[in-house]
Amino acid sequence: METKNKEGERKSSELFKFSGDWDKQSKALKVKYPKLSSEDVKFESGKELDLIKRLEHKLDKDRNEVVGILKSNYATVAKAI
Repeated sequence: METKNKEGERKSSELFKFSGDWDKQSKALKVKYPKLSSEDVKFESGKELDLIKRLEHKLDKDRNEVVGILKSNYATVAKAI
């Protein structure tokens, strides 16, 4: 299901679900985006939206871009294992 926000952008109303080793994924994100701090990539189960919003703000990206970054990062980390 999609909704439109106040800017008219489409965004998924479903929560993005994380999988895999978040510790390894967060380290890879901090390497790729050095301006991210440990606090920026802190993950708590059930608070995925909070993490995505922090990353949107810090990386100056919209939700879809951040979700794409997270999916790509997961695929990269999964291949390295």
